[in-house]
Amino acid sequence: MSPPHRNFTASQAAARLGVSAKALRLYEQQGLIAPDRSAAGWRLYGAADLARAAEVVSLRALGLSLGQIARVFGGDPQELDGALAMLEERLRMQTTQVAMTLRRVASLRDDLARGRAPSANELIAVLDADDRLSVGFALPWPWGGEWFALHGIPRLTFITGPLGSGKTRLAERLADELAVACFLGLDRLSDGRVERWLAEDPELAMRVARTLDWLDEEGAERSDALHALIVAFEADHPAIIVVDMVEEGLSGATQQALIASLRRRAPRKRALFLMTRSSSILDLELVGADEAVVYCPANHSAPFRIVPHPGGQGYEAVATCLAPPEVRARSAGVVAMRPNAQ
Repeated sequence: MSPPHRNFTASQAAARLGVSAKALRLYEQQGLIAPDRSAAGWRLYGAADLARAAEVVSLRALGLSLGQIARVFGGDPQELDGALAMLEERLRMQTTQVAMTLRRVASLRDDLARGRAPSANELIAVLDADDRLSVGFALPWPWGGEWFALHGIPRLTFITGPLGSGKTRLAERLADELAVACFLGLDRLSDGRVERWLAEDPELAMRVARTLDWLDEEGAERSDALHALIVAFEADHPAIIVVDMVEEGLSGATQQALIASLRRRAPRKRALFLMTRSSSILDLELVGADEAVVYCPANHSAPFRIVPHPGGQGYEAVATCLAPPEVRARSAGVVAMRPNAQ
């Protein structure tokens, strides 16, 4: 006797798939899955829905856009080639890194056999085999010179905090302290760097066009603001970019498409620091293992790296200072003022 058919709610299905309920709704909006509805209107996911959603999750992990996934489901396997090539590159890099670490370990064991114990720095070099950057410095005004440090900087770091918390000064100082970094301010449409990068790299325009096409399929709206960001992200240098309020000039759908694009970047792409107060850019449910969130408190105590899980240090504080794009738009340009005393 076959077991009874079971349906799962959106939260149960999301938990089984390791994604958010918001992601499942996006897949449904794009026509990739079609869950049933209960009599009360709640989404219900059966075994076939979960299987199809799992395929979407796997293809997203390979870096495919929702439009590309739709074409794969429609019978066009060629969309997979670019994603598999990127996966192949990532695996080759991991293999190279493992081989280097094994050589380090073998060298330390040879030293031990000869009676020489490894130093602390040599052991740390083996344990920190990914060679990611670290930075440390005394915080500028409005802080009191407290020491700030980030170790093992990942490929994607978000900087956030309420208005007046000093996050722009922190971002600028980070760009100064990281010798291979540049600060991309709100004047990025007029500061001339975008045109210079395009002029210096004949192939950059083609890379930008490919990324914009991918973003189109994710529902992004093209604009000068989006173009300037993509040029900066696709340029070969500098090695690190710190971006002031990355959501500036971008619609909500464009913000969601942009962050999805940044998460699918090739392994060799640069590290990015993104200042934001948008929940479409910094969705705490989607922060990955190779990402970090730095929070600047309103009281100007030292910024710190939060734990991006409910109940973790700083999680609730970050959640309260983020807002969806439509809410941010309503308060754009508003300056809080104390009325004159009578």
